[in-house]
Amino acid sequence: MSVFEHSEFDGHEHVAFYQDKVTGLKAIIAVHNSNLGNALGGCRMWPYASDEEALKDVLRLSKGMTYKAAMAGLKQGGGKAVIMGDPRTEKTPDKMLAMGKFIDSLSGKYISAEDSGLTVDDLKLMGKQTAHVSGIQAKYHINSEPADGNPAPSTAYGVYVGLKTTVKHAMNSELEGVKVAIQGLGHVGMRLAKHLHKQGARLYVTDIHPENIEKAVSEFSAIAVNPEDIYDVDVDVFAPCAMGGILDAENIARLKVKVIAGAANNQLAKEAFGQLLADKGILYAPDYVINAGGIIDIFHQSISSSDKALREHVNKISDTLLEIYRRAEIQGIAANIVANQIAEERFG
Repeated sequence: MSVFEHSEFDGHEHVAFYQDKVTGLKAIIAVHNSNLGNALGGCRMWPYASDEEALKDVLRLSKGMTYKAAMAGLKQGGGKAVIMGDPRTEKTPDKMLAMGKFIDSLSGKYISAEDSGLTVDDLKLMGKQTAHVSGIQAKYHINSEPADGNPAPSTAYGVYVGLKTTVKHAMNSELEGVKVAIQGLGHVGMRLAKHLHKQGARLYVTDIHPENIEKAVSEFSAIAVNPEDIYDVDVDVFAPCAMGGILDAENIARLKVKVIAGAANNQLAKEAFGQLLADKGILYAPDYVINAGGIIDIFHQSISSSDKALREHVNKISDTLLEIYRRAEIQGIAANIVANQIAEERFG
């Protein structure tokens, strides 16, 4: 199958494949749309089961970044990079340097940021080979803490703000006593759990790494759930904070929740499933709107800003979601379709 015939190909401007035989690096960069500016998006390292799975992910993620930037009011396009391999066992400094060369070969069409499986230190290594990396010289922090360039705190805070807004809109409730199931306790999911715990939410958590579950149970009095059972828990909110494509017909049928609001990208296996959620009475917070805190953080690191300005910008996620929900109610269509309409008006 050619890239152009791929089910996730959406008129992408540029898709590049790279293999470095010396280091073993295998990676793909996809630029979806640059109408609003050069494409920016995270670089993810993941143990993909196949090249096809990696290609599908980078095509979906890069498209999501175009929509995310537009909805966050940023003058930049959408792109993404994926590295094939387990970051816990296969990541090496030489691979990061090779990835920097790959990024540089696109001459600024794609600007890389941090994503799952990578750290700011990894980006700094890439930065030895290219100027087209971001988030490595941070000045501002969402919580007024020392800035280290990691956008995860801003992403988590934005998801917390959006989840709180969505619960209020759907359930007319604050977070005290609300039951939330979190799927994935990585850099963002764990921070989200902390925010929710402080507000009195009751947490049900799962992760592919048992030590992360143990941490959430110990620190946030969370209830541990087996990964395969997380869709069946009788809770108010489902917060996907791991990989995408998990909201398919089978899993949606299992859900008992009123709200879906999480950090994962591309949560819907297909756009049509957004209407399936709406028909079931579940209010879905479009992922690229609610998880935009990280890209907003990276933008503020590139301008003269402040901790306060960064936080105020991330707080606007609440207003954007409310606009989407109101338009969805008026038009009688799913929230994800309304979000797409607004984004496409901005970058089209």
